[in-house]
Amino acid sequence: MAKQRAVDEAHVRVLHLRDTYGAPTAAPWSQAQTDTYETAWRAWRDLARDTQAALSEFAKDESSPRNAVEADVRRAAKTPPEAPGWGPETGTGKETGTGSVSGPESEEPPSGGR
Repeated sequence: MAKQRAVDEAHVRVLHLRDTYGAPTAAPWSQAQTDTYETAWRAWRDLARDTQAALSEFAKDESSPRNAVEADVRRAAKTPPEAPGWGPETGTGKETGTGSVSGPESEEPPSGGR
């Protein structure tokens, strides 16, 4: 679950950088922007790869369908950990998880470059 949360956070970082910098074809990125984006993208790709491998290994060890294990992990990763005094019952904090991982921007990172 922690690995999936790390993947989700890294993906949000990549999307934020893409939104902040804009398309590199519209206005060329500086070298620092390019390096920052590529580093974030590689981190997301590597975390996603490691998480997928761990999911596959766990599913195999448990003789469970891999897609069911992945769905359970994604669902659990979206649910924020409960902290005393924080959450919907107290009127503070977020009432929902970290957001959906479905949709056109949530595809797994490709294995190649940008």
